[in-house]
Amino acid sequence: MVAIGGGTGLSTLLQGLKHYVARRPRETDRHPISDLAAIVTVTDDGGSSGRLRREYRVLPPGDIRNCMVALSQDEALLGRLFQYRFDSGRGLRGHSFGNLFLTALSHVTGDFAEAVRVSGEVLAIRGRIFPTTIENVSLEAVMTDGTVVSGETRIAKCGKKIRRLRLQPRHARPLPEVLEAIAQANLILIGPGSLYTSILPNLLVSGVAEAIETSSATRIYIANLMTQPGESEGYSLSDHVGAIYNHTRRKLFDWVVASNQPVSPEVARRYRARGAETVRVDVGELQDLGVRCLLDNLLEEHGVVRHDPARLSQLLVEEFVERRAPRR
Repeated sequence: MVAIGGGTGLSTLLQGLKHYVARRPRETDRHPISDLAAIVTVTDDGGSSGRLRREYRVLPPGDIRNCMVALSQDEALLGRLFQYRFDSGRGLRGHSFGNLFLTALSHVTGDFAEAVRVSGEVLAIRGRIFPTTIENVSLEAVMTDGTVVSGETRIAKCGKKIRRLRLQPRHARPLPEVLEAIAQANLILIGPGSLYTSILPNLLVSGVAEAIETSSATRIYIANLMTQPGESEGYSLSDHVGAIYNHTRRKLFDWVVASNQPVSPEVARRYRARGAETVRVDVGELQDLGVRCLLDNLLEEHGVVRHDPARLSQLLVEEFVERRAPRR
């Protein structure tokens, strides 16, 4: 199984899937996922990750750190240590220990991908984690009014609609292990996550979308629960899929998985005040795109709206691993 994305969405997905991952080949009767590979975007330029990227010329470690902790044992001391964030100290305030650890280890090993691998061993994660590319890539967006905005943080905050997203440099090469994992996959999961800053940056790396399109795996897009201000205001689910198809110029999905549970009125009002709303699941338009739909109650509310990692992973395993729902 391969999971592609970034941000909170990917780490939430991995948190549920890890309970189905076999540690040894003989465990596959009880843990049906023999191998889980997470492919993570590396375009973040804000917060602790952005500071480390600028000051130490490393790839942004934040999304990868979150995925590591998600795949580790929930209550493990090392997992909590990697998430520990310094709240004081000149130069330290705002940094998480895991970000600093990955930065230091990348300098010791001379290889960010190797630092990720070794950190995964330290945390005894269930699965493997790869940055999509080890090149120093950034995002650039052309807005509907023709202006060009550079940098993930600026794109999300500029308040304009995105017409076209691209990477700088344009032809960033993927990590070879990324293409290998996609080629070997039986199931490829894309999302949930921010459309333009977590999902598309992975698919714009040279060769990644092509590898997904030609894969024999079942390919699934996991829908976001809410639209995102600065990225996807007013987008339906088919708009999300259409944006991915338009940017990659490829039809990448066999299925979409989405929640059919309405958000509570109080939480919906709070999100509307910030310019976000529930992503409308327009089944007819999705079918016109050649995509089949699987709907279930995947919602978890604790003041904010999130996917329920246990229900989402159970649905994916039951339908696409154990029952092997047809690709088309």
